[in-house]
Amino acid sequence: MVDPSNYQGIGQFGRAYRIMLENDSHAPGSVDRVLAERMIRLCAETAAYLYEQYTSTTVVYQPGSRPELEQHLEQAVAGADSDEERIAAIARFCAGVGRAAPAEMDATPFGGSEEQIIRRGSYMCTDLARVGCALCQIAGLPARVVMLFDTDQAYSGHVIIEAHRSGAWGAVDTTTDVVYRHQDGRPASTWELMNRPDLIEAHARGPSTPYARAGQFRAAAISNYPVWQWREYDYTESPVNEYYRSILEMSDRGWPGELRWLHGEDAACDSEQAEG
Repeated sequence: MVDPSNYQGIGQFGRAYRIMLENDSHAPGSVDRVLAERMIRLCAETAAYLYEQYTSTTVVYQPGSRPELEQHLEQAVAGADSDEERIAAIARFCAGVGRAAPAEMDATPFGGSEEQIIRRGSYMCTDLARVGCALCQIAGLPARVVMLFDTDQAYSGHVIIEAHRSGAWGAVDTTTDVVYRHQDGRPASTWELMNRPDLIEAHARGPSTPYARAGQFRAAAISNYPVWQWREYDYTESPVNEYYRSILEMSDRGWPGELRWLHGEDAACDSEQAEG
């Protein structure tokens, strides 16, 4: 029997990524920090647990609890006749929330409630994944947050969701509107994608799907976000901090000198290994 606590938390993906997550712009104690701290690494040792036990496939959301989100959901899935169509519609809606975000870095805070995120727009994958996760559950579809890390590169974290339907979990990128499926239409889970790079590449659509590459699925972790427990979370909005500002500014400049750790995160990793 696997002990999930041995695979839990922000230190699972190396010291450089731990430092990055420790410097997250989301407010300490806020919902996105908590989801990261609770995430369980998806690997050979935990896959059975994460896909068979970790997340309940029973949704106990009470209609009327989040009326604004219910209205957004109703509009988003209008005309959808199946769970697969509803998930695709939710992914399109979330990607649209991303496109509605202000271009100015300081105009968009990090975090907040799903209602706030939709109202203001957001380019943050963490925000869009949480919106998608909430909307899926309100639609009666079990869903959870999935964090992806290309551990061979700097700052290559991304957040998507998995939604459960037809007896299976399937990965959904709420930032780029990609619903990962097998060739026969069955949902493709994150674990399957990690082990089948061809499934990832089959969903690539060029520059609009920058995360549809095998490297982005090099490492992953899963965190439960039951929308009916929303009162237990802190939805503080926070501005971009200087750490993330430097990363985003370099990204806007196209990473002259190539993608790299900017603040010695990898050097800190080396020194800690030497000390160990």
